Amino acid sequence: MSKVKVAAAQYDISFLENWAAYADKLTRWVESAAAENAKLLVFPEYGSMELASMFGQEVYSDLNQQLHSMQSIYPDWQAIHQQLARQHDVMILGCSFPVLQSDNTFRNRANLYSPDGLLGYQDKLVMTRFENEQWLIHAGQEIKVIDSDIGRIGINICYDSEFPLIANHQVAAGADLILVPSCTDTEAGFYRVRIGCQARALENQCFVVQSPTFGKAEWSEAVDVNTGRASFYTPVDYGFPANGILVEGSTDTAEWVFAELDLAEIARVRQQGQVFNYRDWPKQHELSPPK
Repeated sequence: MSKVKVAAAQYDISFLENWAAYADKLTRWVESAAAENAKLLVFPEYGSMELASMFGQEVYSDLNQQLHSMQSIYPDWQAIHQQLARQHDVMILGCSFPVLQSDNTFRNRANLYSPDGLLGYQDKLVMTRFENEQWLIHAGQEIKVIDSDIGRIGINICYDSEFPLIANHQVAAGADLILVPSCTDTEAGFYRVRIGCQARALENQCFVVQSPTFGKAEWSEAVDVNTGRASFYTPVDYGFPANGILVEGSTDTAEWVFAELDLAEIARVRQQGQVFNYRDWPKQHELSPPK
């Protein structure tokens, strides 16, 4: 399968009264994307933090209590993603979730589900100041690629997209598609991730898909302000947009943003493009540094 329709969520953070409200919201999002024949659905970083609202003000006003309380519904959260992927015959990159480890630390984890269950996951590898200094989320250690029906997929969680070797290792391992779930509270934050995504698409001559959280959730200590636009980024060459942006979302609403990606075009541009960014990547290592 070389062509695949992908849906990138510009996902609002809700205040949820109970689990049923969340299940209804997620079901509606998945159903609406499936109705447009999307086969890969991409949700953002930390969209799962809306689940903390179900535990009451004492919990959702405390960063540490949020993380621990959410562990009690993580099995149900995984199960509903697996159920919806199976029901609608789609792959779903769920919102990243802070997952408690055996050493009592947390990882910011993005899980990719298929109709057959969990395909794999990627932990965030480079932590922001907020995660390091206030939330005490620990970094993952392993760069992964995930095998799927459309080929190998890499995941760069938000800040990870700003560090070029991560995506380059994934592309070298066969990923022509990089998914970037993000959560940024300022325009500057959004543009940092966007610039990183576009640079990764340029230098690796691959597709990059960004899905951000969106809007305000003033009740939340973690995701109170969310700024960004769901976007699809491409190589900058023959057959692709001149600015490397295939499509992007609006600035004023939560929504799905759709694009059909022809993964066969990645091989073409690497062989016939105006430039050979990916092929020429090793040349920089042959250069002598300044003295």
